[in-house]
Amino acid sequence: MPEPENDQSKKSDDKKETYAIQPDAEPVVTEHRLGGLEYKATVGMLPIKDAFGETKAGIFYTAYTVESSEPRPLTFSFNGGPGSSSVWLHLGALGPKRVRLGDEGQAVNAPYELIDNPESWLPFTDLVFIDPVGTGFSRSVKLEDEKSFWGLKGDVDSVAEFIRSYLTTYQRWLSPLYIAGESYGTTRAAGLSDALMDRGIGLKALVLISSILNFQTARFMRGNDLPHLLFLPTYTATSHYHGKLPADLQAKPLEEVLKEVEAFCDGEYLVALNQGSALPAEKRTEIVEKLARYTGLDPQYVDLTDLRIHIHRYCKELLRKEGRTVGRLDSRYKGIDPIGVSEYPEFDASTEISPAFTHCLNDYVQRVLGYKSNLPYYISNPDKLWSSWDWGGAGSGYPDTSEALRRTMSKNNFMKVFIANGYYDLATPYFATRYTVNHMSLDPSLIGNIENGYYESGHMMYVHAKELAQLKADVEKFYAK
Repeated sequence: MPEPENDQSKKSDDKKETYAIQPDAEPVVTEHRLGGLEYKATVGMLPIKDAFGETKAGIFYTAYTVESSEPRPLTFSFNGGPGSSSVWLHLGALGPKRVRLGDEGQAVNAPYELIDNPESWLPFTDLVFIDPVGTGFSRSVKLEDEKSFWGLKGDVDSVAEFIRSYLTTYQRWLSPLYIAGESYGTTRAAGLSDALMDRGIGLKALVLISSILNFQTARFMRGNDLPHLLFLPTYTATSHYHGKLPADLQAKPLEEVLKEVEAFCDGEYLVALNQGSALPAEKRTEIVEKLARYTGLDPQYVDLTDLRIHIHRYCKELLRKEGRTVGRLDSRYKGIDPIGVSEYPEFDASTEISPAFTHCLNDYVQRVLGYKSNLPYYISNPDKLWSSWDWGGAGSGYPDTSEALRRTMSKNNFMKVFIANGYYDLATPYFATRYTVNHMSLDPSLIGNIENGYYESGHMMYVHAKELAQLKADVEKFYAK
């Protein structure tokens, strides 16, 4: 919850907390081993300074490096939100340690545990995990400055400055440079690619995990029919997973079913939505029946939605009779539904794994990596950042950094992009990502610079052990090119 304006004690505590950071302190370096691979972990803060050299903030980072006679690839990684730290990619997929979960990503009971991660990217790239200002231990020096970092431009500028500073501090200017971002982190990555290019810093490639660059594809607002088209294949994948489709569709492989639904979205469904109230009654009945077939929802319910199924209503409706909901970040997860008549789920069932990451991160950073701080490590800080986020000129419309990515690829013809998509991701659906890429107006000579990977998991596809291994294999192959 946002803090009340009259809560002076909370403000006082926040003030102490903010002034307690030490952006110029020496980093902590420790040595470790992953199998036969020896590596160093460096944990610390880099100061973010303004044009006059005054320190405005400290950005916390965790870096893993391997000694080499040749410059190794260097990957900067972060998550999204806005308001999330880098913990998910750090301890879920890329780093040398990962949080122990069930094989398909289900939560486990305490005590929580970090285990070696044989699917780490460290064997083929050094890694730097970045916590943007307001997440992790990263803070602005002065409270009045914090909101200057919380927006499309301020966020990109501060992370770009961090990257420039890191390259100088650790003499990594000749390393091939990569960025791996997840969710809003892909929005940031696309913007960063352009901002870094303007600073003369060229990237080898971007890895976009659960991508969202154009927010029009995901904002369910009256008059914007795009999400209804672009989310439908993921509704179908979800209903297929939970066994709610008609028997003939359930019997088919998921990919075959999705191709049929994608064709429906690109054809009949698109035309029907475009016609609005001018859609003939007979055709409307036909569309209702097909939507019910592809979602497993009751035809009467579909009709009442005016052929436009809102994401949260779908998450609530699919398993309503069983007293369950499906997750938004990963629709394989089921949540308990305490109020059967409500319209939206009480919570996102996918968040059941959050405590394991919170406990493990705090123990790991302080006890194993040796970084001592009494500040709270903000795993996620959405209440403050999301409510304060400056979306720029598109704030009342649809923020879009796909144009920044197109511009960068036009300037840097060598830069490649790998996009990882989860079939059960209802936050950033794969079909919406495909739409965005197809509408970037890329020069035909650059279309081949973008590759896609698809995974039978959700937003964080790597929580599923099999898909984690596949993601690592796909990305390693991508880097090798």
